[in-house]
Amino acid sequence: MSTVRWGMIGCGSVTELKSGPAFYKAPGSALVAVMGRREEAVRDYAARHGIARFYTDAQALIDDPEVDAVYIATPPDSHLAFSLMVAAAGKHCCVEKPMSLSAGQSEQMQRTFEQAGLHLFVSYYRRSLPRFQQVREWLQAGQIGELRHLTWTLCKPPSPMDVQAGNWRTDPEVAGGGYFADLASHGFDLFQYLAGDIVEVAGFTARQAARYAAEDAVTASWRFASGALGMGCWNFAADRREDRVELIGSKGRITFSVFDEQPLQLAGEVSLSLEVPNHTHIQWHHVLGMNAHIRGESQHPAVAIEALKTDRIMDQVLQRNLHQ
Repeated sequence: MSTVRWGMIGCGSVTELKSGPAFYKAPGSALVAVMGRREEAVRDYAARHGIARFYTDAQALIDDPEVDAVYIATPPDSHLAFSLMVAAAGKHCCVEKPMSLSAGQSEQMQRTFEQAGLHLFVSYYRRSLPRFQQVREWLQAGQIGELRHLTWTLCKPPSPMDVQAGNWRTDPEVAGGGYFADLASHGFDLFQYLAGDIVEVAGFTARQAARYAAEDAVTASWRFASGALGMGCWNFAADRREDRVELIGSKGRITFSVFDEQPLQLAGEVSLSLEVPNHTHIQWHHVLGMNAHIRGESQHPAVAIEALKTDRIMDQVLQRNLHQ
């Protein structure tokens, strides 16, 4: 197919700028239908984004004969059910991250699509961003020698939004955890893309500010298959915002942010500071990669079998029910 025609379930904030426009602006991609539970809201979204059709029923969108693939942009607690509906209809699918509420659910999703001969992607779009492609090239070229250690600190102060009604990110029944589940999953997926599989992990969690049901503080340590080690600190009731990753090698270091557009810093035999801005629609490269994968032109890195590895890590750190 020269153009992959997407339908989208959910039209929340992530779809306004980060993802939705990429699906209808990127070459070889079209967003032909959108679904939302509230008719007034989904009608408005479709009008503002120039989308031809809108639905208030997910099954109706999935069954639309002009929809080739479905992007599920809803909270994690609905990913399993919606994705299985898409697979039953014989269509390709992309789900927002985290992939689901647990590795058990994610494994069921991955297995179902694999057995059906369909593609299941997860919106770990940082694998496709030029800034992290650059980091990967530095590592593969041996710019810092052998990777010895990775550290990540992600902190932010409390916010009124933490306890705002409708903030599903702090409800473990909907998100699978708190901000850690929502944000750290991006990092763990990215680190495995950059440095290889994480084969062992342990962590501790706490509700230090106790403002909501989910954890607000996490520490973890892990081991990569290569022998490199890692450790992280995540605190969402801290004094200030901080997002800093340091890759320590045998011959140098690389420093960057997972979420902020800070310069990439290389300190080794060659020292560089590179500004690599993100696309206005940050999922642009992710969408291009999925469409090329569906057309059989290339292999996209953000596929379900890779995302499943991150869910297993999250289960271990958060001590979630592995068979949920």
